[in-house]
Amino acid sequence: MNYSEALAWLYSLQRFGIKLGLENIRRLIAELSRSGLFATGRIRPIGGEPAAPWGARVIHVAGTNGKGSVCAMIDSICRARKYRTGLFTSPHLITFRERIRVNGEMISENAVASGLTSIRNLTADWDPKPTFFEITTGLALKYFADERLDVVILETGLGGRLDATNAVQSNVSVITSIALDHQEWLGDSPEKIAVEKAGIIKPKVPVVSAPQKKEVELVLRNRAADCESPIEFITEPHEQHTIALCGAYQKQNAALAIGALRAGKIDIDDSAIAHGLASVDWPARFQKWDERTIIDGAHNAAAAHVLAQTWREVFGGQRATLVLAILSEKDFQGICEALVPISDSVLLPKIRSERAAVPEHIANVISSITPSLPYSITPSLAQALELARAKPNPILLTGSLHFAGEALAHLRGEPAAFEECAQ
Repeated sequence: MNYSEALAWLYSLQRFGIKLGLENIRRLIAELSRSGLFATGRIRPIGGEPAAPWGARVIHVAGTNGKGSVCAMIDSICRARKYRTGLFTSPHLITFRERIRVNGEMISENAVASGLTSIRNLTADWDPKPTFFEITTGLALKYFADERLDVVILETGLGGRLDATNAVQSNVSVITSIALDHQEWLGDSPEKIAVEKAGIIKPKVPVVSAPQKKEVELVLRNRAADCESPIEFITEPHEQHTIALCGAYQKQNAALAIGALRAGKIDIDDSAIAHGLASVDWPARFQKWDERTIIDGAHNAAAAHVLAQTWREVFGGQRATLVLAILSEKDFQGICEALVPISDSVLLPKIRSERAAVPEHIANVISSITPSLPYSITPSLAQALELARAKPNPILLTGSLHFAGEALAHLRGEPAAFEECAQ
């Protein structure tokens, strides 16, 4: 298959939906190893006994919000220290290749095509069929195994306990802020969600966590105790160095990233921390497109509250022209309640994602919160941006990472990505 054919095949797997569990990914890893498609042993460890089957030190990151930023910071600090890194994240914003990076460079189209062709051939007669995310995880691990890596950073796709990335033995488990999201899969309370996230904690492997609500902290401490794993809660934000990403909350993410590296016994110095944080690039996290346009992928109520707080830090009392698109399964009420107070008016475009909420439904929620807040429904993002630019206020595009990706593609003049799945 060429690149386009390979992606078309991969996206066709979305019809099988999300199936949480480790059986398929473990089988896939075993098949890749038996077939010689893993270049076993070519990843050199930094020091001590390597924990991962492929040799590099592995940092595994779960949580509700902040996972991507923490992963990006860890990767940037490691590269500043001249370690060779592999980074696996999801979802992507514009191109599938964003998900898999070596030393900051996206996987090539040829490597995607070759890797997916091999995996398709291996799994052709499987029942049950592997899912989109299982195949993508397998592709990332295969690609990393073909490189000489020092550090591999794996971001969970959904949850943790039964997420495909949890099939990999890690050197440190990292848990970012936990809040309500994906309740249909992970449970309807912070405690239930915490149980799923805590599933990445492995026996005698150190754990670092962001500050958590008391009930969530208790779940994490109990799981760590059961696994005889030392656990540290990173409560103080990192204030020593400039961080390229906007928002006070990124100081907490930076502290967590540094704590993860130290817990994983990965040697870093002050120079690497300073350079890594100053140069970290992670789009759609309060990203300043221009002087009056902000793009943010906030997609749940907790993230929307942090976004509103960051808006006030940057813009003071100046209100936004809010361009909002939310996925249909998300908490409209919670997201809108957080964002309405910083908004002067709202534009609700119809976007390309099949999972997008009907703009009229979002409008009803906004009207129930603040009946006097003006809103308009537009047939496209392009028209919404045209109307927003005609207003004097700064512009905030937000509501989902899918929408943030579409906005970035439009602003860059790039073709839209394939439709994204939940992971």
